[in-house]
Amino acid sequence: MKLGDWVSLLCLGITLVIVWQFRQILLLFFAAAVLAIALNRLVRRLVGWFRVPRGQAVPLALGIVALAAVLLVVLVLPLFVGQFEQLLKLIPEGFNRLVTWGNEVLENPPGWLPSQFTQMELPNFSDLIAQFANLGSQVFGNFLSFFSGSLAILLQLLLVLVLTLMLLSDPMAYRRLLLRLFPSWYRRRADEILTKCEFALISWLGGVSINSLFVATLSFVGLLVLQVPYPFANAMLAGMFNFIPNIGPALSAIFPIIVAFSQSFGSAIAVMVLYVLIQNLESYWFSPMMMQKQVSLLPAATLIAQIFFATFLGPLGLILALPLAVVAKTWIEEAWVVDVLEKGKPVAESVLVTAAPVEELPLAESSES
Repeated sequence: MKLGDWVSLLCLGITLVIVWQFRQILLLFFAAAVLAIALNRLVRRLVGWFRVPRGQAVPLALGIVALAAVLLVVLVLPLFVGQFEQLLKLIPEGFNRLVTWGNEVLENPPGWLPSQFTQMELPNFSDLIAQFANLGSQVFGNFLSFFSGSLAILLQLLLVLVLTLMLLSDPMAYRRLLLRLFPSWYRRRADEILTKCEFALISWLGGVSINSLFVATLSFVGLLVLQVPYPFANAMLAGMFNFIPNIGPALSAIFPIIVAFSQSFGSAIAVMVLYVLIQNLESYWFSPMMMQKQVSLLPAATLIAQIFFATFLGPLGLILALPLAVVAKTWIEEAWVVDVLEKGKPVAESVLVTAAPVEELPLAESSES
């Protein structure tokens, strides 16, 4: 390697070290960018549909979001909190009934039950809570410490809000600034990839939101038909947990199943069947039909991304694992697979273009305004 190559490698290493030291700030900036992209889509809709100037469309979009948040807090949140409190009171009763039923089965086991299961002793509710608390303190210790300071949370949320407003006020200026970090011969191609990342994030966010609404609606109707207590709170939990792939749907079924045990064993089995049917409908019918253009993330790849970002970036990385995975997937597919592997020659020869200044690059239509 030449001296210039060693200097470049050294500069790259120093840059990575600096980026690592400021990773939490960069994650907050990424969260603000995701919010700004979502709000910018609403702003562009207002500009395109109603011919509202962008200077007026931005505060109008913020007003719409604020109004929706106020309606959520006033109309939905009190009902959810009230039912959720009552739901927590029923869980010990349902769990104790489950343990009682399990002990009865162990005392009078059916013929098909293996003999080693008859020697088991089911824990009571307090012992189980203590075990989960111990496990949670070990696994999520950093996560709890991350949220231990309310002032730190408030400051971080305020920073994300301020950054979102700044990015939303003039997104093209920040986009051009980001493109300056790329070599001049790759800026046009980088702008295309950024546009695809924006579309992928919007598609993912919209698709997950529609999926969660679908799951919450079916859960509410199903629990209402089965006469399970507090269907609204359980349906809200099902919709929120649906944002967490892989483990989210299973976690959302725990509360209604345990509560159903407080009524009868058959009711719990019916709730279990209901949630299995809902998840199958969502996975194999609704999701493919409604989100044909959504970024497809394989379940194993999604789980690996969650573990990776949570391990190296902490709790904030776990929260932003899916949007980070969407962006990483887009860049790997476009910059590495398409531009390098499928071209079969260096990127500088295959992608591109003249070394035009970034101001002169015609940005993609979807990223305008």
